[in-house]
Amino acid sequence: MSPRATSRLRLMSLSASLLAMLAGSALAQEPRRAAESADGAGTAAPAGTLVLDTVVVEGGAGSGQPPATGTIGQPSAPFAGGDVASGARLGILGNRSIFDTPFSVTSFTDKLIRDQQARTVADVVLNDPSVRNDAPAFSERDAFFIRGFSVVNLDTAYDGLFYIANPRRSFLEGIERVEVLKGPSALLNGGTGRVGGTINLIPKRATDEPLTRLTTTYLSDTQVWTHMDVGRRWGAEGEWGIRVNGSYRDGDTALDRNEQEVGVASLGLDYRGDRLRASLDVNYSDQKIDAPTSLFNAAAPGIRIPRAPNGRINTSNSFEYIDSVHAMAAGRIEYDILDNTTLYAAGGASRYREDFLTSSYLINDPSGNATASLAIQPQQIEGITGEVGLRSRFETGPVGHQLNLSAAQARNENDRGGFARIVLPTFRTNIYDPSFLPEGSVDSSAFPRASGRPRFADIELTSLALSDTLSVMDERVQLTLGGRYQDIRSRAYSTVPGPTLGNLTYDYQDAEFSPAVAAVVRLTDEVSVYGNYIEALTEGPTAPVRARNANEIFAPVVSKQKEIGVKVDLGSVGLTTSLFEIRQPSGFTDPATNVFSVGGLQVNRGLEINLFGEPLDGVRLLGGITLLDAELERTAGGLFDGNTVPGVARTAINLYGEYDVTWLTEGLTLTGRMVHTGSTFYDQANNQTIDDWTRVDLGARYAFTGPYDKEVEVRANVENVFDETYWASSARGFLAAGAPRTFLVSTSIDF
Repeated sequence: MSPRATSRLRLMSLSASLLAMLAGSALAQEPRRAAESADGAGTAAPAGTLVLDTVVVEGGAGSGQPPATGTIGQPSAPFAGGDVASGARLGILGNRSIFDTPFSVTSFTDKLIRDQQARTVADVVLNDPSVRNDAPAFSERDAFFIRGFSVVNLDTAYDGLFYIANPRRSFLEGIERVEVLKGPSALLNGGTGRVGGTINLIPKRATDEPLTRLTTTYLSDTQVWTHMDVGRRWGAEGEWGIRVNGSYRDGDTALDRNEQEVGVASLGLDYRGDRLRASLDVNYSDQKIDAPTSLFNAAAPGIRIPRAPNGRINTSNSFEYIDSVHAMAAGRIEYDILDNTTLYAAGGASRYREDFLTSSYLINDPSGNATASLAIQPQQIEGITGEVGLRSRFETGPVGHQLNLSAAQARNENDRGGFARIVLPTFRTNIYDPSFLPEGSVDSSAFPRASGRPRFADIELTSLALSDTLSVMDERVQLTLGGRYQDIRSRAYSTVPGPTLGNLTYDYQDAEFSPAVAAVVRLTDEVSVYGNYIEALTEGPTAPVRARNANEIFAPVVSKQKEIGVKVDLGSVGLTTSLFEIRQPSGFTDPATNVFSVGGLQVNRGLEINLFGEPLDGVRLLGGITLLDAELERTAGGLFDGNTVPGVARTAINLYGEYDVTWLTEGLTLTGRMVHTGSTFYDQANNQTIDDWTRVDLGARYAFTGPYDKEVEVRANVENVFDETYWASSARGFLAAGAPRTFLVSTSIDF
């Protein structure tokens, strides 16, 4: 039996044992369910929905909600319709209402995740018109463009902590909320990059109502996905909680010859006392993909970009693979030293290992003829992070204060290379009619593995942040002032076999202070206006070897955002609008002097309009439009000044809707989603264009009470109903074809 087959059997056995243990344990006692409840808008919760406690401002043991200065506990209540939350976690600012915060933020709920049968974060954030996916659906990773800037999955936060989430793909089995904060976030979250925005994952916690839910899903073409979700609380006031999720998915996807096997396990423990609260999360995921697509497919300069191939066509050889494992642990603790002052500490660590043999292609002409090449790059990525801080609320005369102080450190290490160059074949192919290498033409049994690779690079960030939100008139006027001082150390090492292996080739350290100012004014009980100035910090570039000043290291690059907006809370409907400008410096080598400098500039100006809620009983909406002008203002020699940034569409539109067909039968809901992305340019010269595209998804779900009074919900979704062929992304010089028509059918039973 092959090593991969043995690994697969072990994973199947582990998953089966975990699910059996959960189903048969003492935790699987009969849950108590409320027959009817009301959400934040006063509408009845759908049948089969787990009912959470009413939000209590005071927090404390038994309430499930943290105090105003805490974060550990149940997340904020869903807004009307249940697809987005009424609040989100804003880094050092803590939990804040989305209508009272001077930033653009959306928090997608577990209800939306389950109703859309989302598998990864990429499926969820596609509901936001300011976010577009930047990696193929059948690859091993997710990547994003937010407000026209690249945000890779490595920069996804887990419970507010960075460098510990899966650096390639975040699965959702143990996730309660997916939060998207748009714009730079140096003050709020620290770290480098994330110019366009930050994605934060909020883990599931046990609710006051017991939960035992089994979901079985079928996906095109022959994938079966089983997921068990169990939660319980115990103690005199329910102060102890446990939430366990386990899932296993395996089978052929809608892409030719592509097979995916995914195992996920998550454990969430929490304690909520009168003054002390704590949580511990342990996550594990194992992803194996046969014949994966590649992120690095590209087109030759100057050619007309051919139309996208049908999403079922796969250019990868059957013997190509990606095997990866991610393990993570994170903890958080907070203590109220006063009724309005909380001390907190958090930390986590993770390890990701990846072995692969994959191919990518370069399109040579408009007919789709291409050159494909194989690559291997086993690697290990490790992250460790920690944070301590204080949040306090107090008053000085008529002025209220929300004071926040935080000290944080994070480290990310990448180990790869260190083996003799392996010559792999290139071959001719066509994106519409692929050619393949014969089976056995590449022997991968002797390839080096991720374990034991030498250090390739590491980055260490140390920061201190301070902010104060001043408020008057019963917090109707709020002004936030603050900044974060960050020290960055980045190093690289030789991975070439021989006497130089492991030698330090790059060592850079610098520091930067990033200020921020933001204000929000509630004009009426329903309408607020806000504005902010905030920055993002990126480690400085290094001059390339061909430049006159080769290997010169530059200071950290500071990207700056200015934003104003309006937020409207009508109880059953929410509306947010924003105007923003983000300026990102970049480096280039001057063609006249051959000197590299940070003289480039990209400026993204945009308008966002987002709508969410339940405007009519039984009708729920979620969507919006983003109009974006992404311009290259300073380029090498001024050659491309004024051109549109490659890969960024001027228009993006999303609309997701649900309609309860109560006149036909109780519990039946029809759903639909439209995703539109305007045309883009592939090159800086704006000569190569990518067509616009529109994708339509349709679905239905039916909730009812089954035998033995068990709550059952059946869901059926069709993604890309009309089997549209399109380039889903053309950013960063790469092309990603959209997924084909895909069917998903699931049944959830609450025991």
